[in-house]
Amino acid sequence: MNDQLTLTEEFKQALPVFERLTEAGYEAYFVGGSVRDALLGLPVNDVDIATSARPEEVKALFEKTVDIGIEHGTVLVMEGDNHYEITTYRTESTYKDFRRPDSVSFVRSLKEDLKRRDFTINAIAIDKEGNITDLFNGIEDLNKKIIRAVGDPNERFHEDALRMMRAVRFAAQLGFEIDDNTLEATKEQVPLLEKIAVERINIEWIKLLTSKARKRGLEAVIETKLYEYCPELANKKMALVYLANGEKRIDSERIAWSLLLYYIRYMQPRAYQENIASFLRQWKTSNQMIEDVKTIVLGMEERLKTKTLDPYLIFNYGLDLSLDIEEALSHVNKELSNPEEVATIYTELPIHSRDDLDLSGHDLMTHFAKKPGPWLGEAIKLAEEKVIRKEWPNDKETLLKYLEVIFNQ
Repeated sequence: MNDQLTLTEEFKQALPVFERLTEAGYEAYFVGGSVRDALLGLPVNDVDIATSARPEEVKALFEKTVDIGIEHGTVLVMEGDNHYEITTYRTESTYKDFRRPDSVSFVRSLKEDLKRRDFTINAIAIDKEGNITDLFNGIEDLNKKIIRAVGDPNERFHEDALRMMRAVRFAAQLGFEIDDNTLEATKEQVPLLEKIAVERINIEWIKLLTSKARKRGLEAVIETKLYEYCPELANKKMALVYLANGEKRIDSERIAWSLLLYYIRYMQPRAYQENIASFLRQWKTSNQMIEDVKTIVLGMEERLKTKTLDPYLIFNYGLDLSLDIEEALSHVNKELSNPEEVATIYTELPIHSRDDLDLSGHDLMTHFAKKPGPWLGEAIKLAEEKVIRKEWPNDKETLLKYLEVIFNQ
């Protein structure tokens, strides 16, 4: 790589903000993941800026700011339709809780700021001309495809134990190897992961599972025993091995959770009696994610058992979840997976919701002169299923006629 980076459009859009800092006499550099990704030729997302200006000095220069982390030196600057995180150079004290520094000191030195960063590939800075500052051989590590901690990895992990999860996540995301010293430090410090909030671990975990090289990331998770300190995974090594060895890339969070839980249930059908919902609650997932994953896992198991596509189940699941069942199934049995047929069946359903049924509860109570009760739901469900399976027409009078045989006895 050269000593200069050609700025992408994302950096160019940020130059007015950048230049206001430098014109006021402060240092400013683009830093972090955006620099790393630009050097690798990957798409650049959020552009972050580090500066020698103190937070109050940054706020004085811009009209619209938000104090998103001002105690740690970060100010969000709104510029037109864009927003940028601007963080003051800082050093950090000890980390008694292995998550947050006990105190932060703002400094005027870029070197001191870069020294506190997690990995060398994230400790590269560029100025507004694209000139590169690489004090810790991050570009060499990019070329060698290595994840290496800045300085002593044991110190970095004591500062923030989540960095161990970030190391394996970057291995999966970038397809890089983890440096031997960094890997050994992870093995030594892995119990510290218990100090980290599950929500933070969850973010890194899902990024790992949905990355292009998840096999590499999961192999590192297994080798370092990080999984033993993740919720509900301590005795699930073989499920992780199965998940690692899949050929296809996982393209969404709910597919990732569904495959993991499918493999857990597959590997331990008797010993593993935990409820899918209780497992995911330990990971602090949303209620909607829990319901979706339950549907996909149970739908996969049904498909593998029956080898058929049931129009009534497709109706109940809806098109999106039915297609996700097929997508998850393609990781396990690609010959059985048939999303095209699912889409066709769904399109050709006589009704797509209960509202489309030409029969209501009021119609039934009037016709049978009965009060509400369990029979009402049973009648609606029966009519719905018969219509979906094309055994009865979706016609009120005909449906009432057929139901008379059952409910007038």
